[in-house]
Formats: sequence, structure tokens, C-alpha cells
Amino acid sequence: MNYKGLYILVDDDLDDSMLFEEVLKEVDKTISFKHVLNGVEAIKFLQSNTDSLPLVMFMDLNMPGMDGKECLKEIKSNPLFKDIPVIMYTTSSQPKDMEETMKQGAIGYITKPSSLKDLKTILAAIANNPLKDIRNVLKNLNAPSAFIVVN
Repeated sequence: MNYKGLYILVDDDLDDSMLFEEVLKEVDKTISFKHVLNGVEAIKFLQSNTDSLPLVMFMDLNMPGMDGKECLKEIKSNPLFKDIPVIMYTTSSQPKDMEETMKQGAIGYITKPSSLKDLKTILAAIANNPLKDIRNVLKNLNAPSAFIVVN
């Protein structure tokens, strides 16, 4: 059973975004996908789409305008958006980044996998499980080229 809805990727890397969308569509063509380039665009999108909020957001850390930490903080401080599950999706494996984003309310932290197979494993696990179970799903994933931390 797939848990369909809107998945948003907040990332300024267009190549990463195209790969992410391609793999997501391989997992399930019916999942809606939106890409925005930074935190400013993410907040604007959420504010103009309060009637159809995303099922899950994947967020990079380092972006121009408003970075991932600032965006996460703003999302989690807004009563309309605070319940949106945010998974950090970044190249940074710095413990400080992981700790800060988990304290701010991210449900998970995934370093971008170097393998498309691992990305597909991660996205399929999220798409095929209810988000209330996502922490356990992510904890038990076998995606060797990605480092996964769960809050």
C-alpha cells in the first residue's frame, strides 16, 4: 500500500532534484512532487498552499537565501506547518548539523546516498509505510551509501 501525497524537496542543486524526482517516480508514479530552491521558496509555497500541505518534506542544509536550519525552525514554529514531517536530506555528515536539526524538530537526517539504488530503497520505504511508522522504517533501512539518523 502506498501512502500517496505531496513530497517536497527543498534543495538548490538541480541535478540532485532531477535524480530525486526520477527515482521517486520509479517508486510510485502517483506521488506528487514539488521542488523548491531554498527555504524562502519553501515557506512561500506552504503559505500559499495551506489547504494541501505536503505529506513529507526533504530539506537540504546549505542553500542561498534561507538555509535548511532556518527554514526548519520557521516551519516548526508555525502552528499551520509544525506537524509536517521534515527529513533533512544533505551531504553534511557533521554531528553538529544532525544534533541541531533533530532538536529543531526534524524526524530524520539522511546524508544523500551515492547510489541510486540506495535512494530508491529510502524513498520506497517512506512511500510504502505510514509516516507514523517512518522512524522505525528508517532505523531498519539497509542503504549503505547513506547515513541515516532518526529522531
